[in-house]
Amino acid sequence: MTADQIILFSLFAAVFALLLWGRWRYDLVAFTALMAGVVLGVVPVDGVFAGFGHPATIIVALVLVVSAGLMRSGAVFLITRTLVDSSRSLGAHIALMGGVGGVLSAFMNNVAALALLMPVDVQTARKAGRSPGLSLMPLSFATILGGMVTLIGTPPNIIIAAIREESLGAPFAMFDFAPVGAVAALAGLAFVALIGWRLIPSRDDATLDASDIAQYVAELTVPEDSKLIGQRLGELDETAHKSDVALLGIVREGKRLYGRARNAVLRAGDTLVLEAVPEALDEFRTALNLAFSDADREEMLQAAGEGLDVVELVVPQNAHIIGKSALSLGLHWRQRSVLMGISRQGRKITSHMRRTPIEAGDILLILVPKDRGGDVANWLGALPLADRGLAVTQNSKTWLAIGLFAGAVAAASFGLIYLPIALGLVVVAYVLTGIVPIKELYDHIEWPVVVLLGSMIPLGAALETSGGTELISGGLISLTAGLPAWAILTVLMVVTMSLSDVLNNTATTIVAAPVGIQMAQALDVSPDPFLMAVAIAASSAFLTPIGHKNNTLILGPGGYRFGDYWRMGLPLEVIVIAVSIPAILVVWPL
Repeated sequence: MTADQIILFSLFAAVFALLLWGRWRYDLVAFTALMAGVVLGVVPVDGVFAGFGHPATIIVALVLVVSAGLMRSGAVFLITRTLVDSSRSLGAHIALMGGVGGVLSAFMNNVAALALLMPVDVQTARKAGRSPGLSLMPLSFATILGGMVTLIGTPPNIIIAAIREESLGAPFAMFDFAPVGAVAALAGLAFVALIGWRLIPSRDDATLDASDIAQYVAELTVPEDSKLIGQRLGELDETAHKSDVALLGIVREGKRLYGRARNAVLRAGDTLVLEAVPEALDEFRTALNLAFSDADREEMLQAAGEGLDVVELVVPQNAHIIGKSALSLGLHWRQRSVLMGISRQGRKITSHMRRTPIEAGDILLILVPKDRGGDVANWLGALPLADRGLAVTQNSKTWLAIGLFAGAVAAASFGLIYLPIALGLVVVAYVLTGIVPIKELYDHIEWPVVVLLGSMIPLGAALETSGGTELISGGLISLTAGLPAWAILTVLMVVTMSLSDVLNNTATTIVAAPVGIQMAQALDVSPDPFLMAVAIAASSAFLTPIGHKNNTLILGPGGYRFGDYWRMGLPLEVIVIAVSIPAILVVWPL
């Protein structure tokens, strides 16, 4: 073993140990290792920052922005609002949500897919009166499985495609992962939906309390060109139920309709009075293409072109706005903001919301110009609640967002345009059309992941250049000497999977993919089956909450403990290996 190999193996061992320890964030650990590699002379100075311009790093960043655009445009509501039903059995719900999550995560970042569906799953659990822990882990695993199917579904696939291009001259295409990834995903989803969820420990203390989230009395207006005109209020019950919204009545020409409101025929300009949490309010508005309570002022805000934020403000005892209404305060013309809803500790609000006097303890839901939430809070003398990432869905641009993304995927799939360029054009189009406000553009990129990739790629390249990956592959070949091809691939998958369960899956891929190529070259066979084995194994992190970000995201909301994951994760990993090896050997023969 050479001096450079010793230094690089020591750096990787230190990185893995520090990632397992978890004291410092993974991006800091990786960047420190990169700097150490330069100082110790194992990473060339002229290539130290090459990883930040690497196609894999660029694609991951672009996919996150595109995912945000699909979220903001309401594309997810288009699917979930017609499918989710709290009256379904738990098994049927898990199968449906897992299928939706799997499909979404195949075409967008799987972390973003889970972030989109997790609130829907939690709301469904709340309405069904059961713990969200029974369905959140299956949903997390389903989104991880779905990401295996396409090039852009998960970072390991992107990295492997880029490594193949560097080593063999051509990357994997968009759907090259589909034959094997789909088999693994379908088998995994079937296990999760039929058996896996029964293995999750059930704890009563994990049930979420609906009182933890403020319910707002809010108002939405029927626009002039609405398809709802001529329908009765009672006909909206099904959509309201699916969105977890309670319809309270109608305000027409400044007067509240009470007893006959259910049978009232809707007219343009009618204001629907309802009760909901902010996310449900936005989902209901998007589903029916309703306007905010003050349509004229909303239109003026949209025309400003700055983008909109939704903020929650609590009114303290000494606030100067107590006893005044949004109308008398001149909330719009003074601050260009619209009052969307009021939460008043369970007490009824009987007057028109904009004319309702504000009381101490009220929580106000306010639509404000982009980045003006703090100024509006100071002007009102109110205190902002913790930011819950509330956003205004731009339902008028849903099909535009879907069409742009679908066109880019199709063009990249047929080889008409390089994938990073296609995704870059989608991002540009999303910004120009206002789907993603330019002020939010960089907020959606997970910079620690970018730093991790940008730091680990040069280290991985240095390990390969120094002969380190050849040394590892030689050890694995010696270990599997005389074994059939399926056994060799199995050993590679088990080793990669074990690393991915305790380390970041991107770091695991950067090390394991070159090892797979070296093993194939030593055996004088095609490297593609080995790369596919690494791709599936690196994404299959189901044993711990630290192996994949999706597993970490559900840890708190699901009320899980560290040792809960392996109960369903271990048999799932065995199933993934069992179905993937035959699929790889058939689709990608040696």
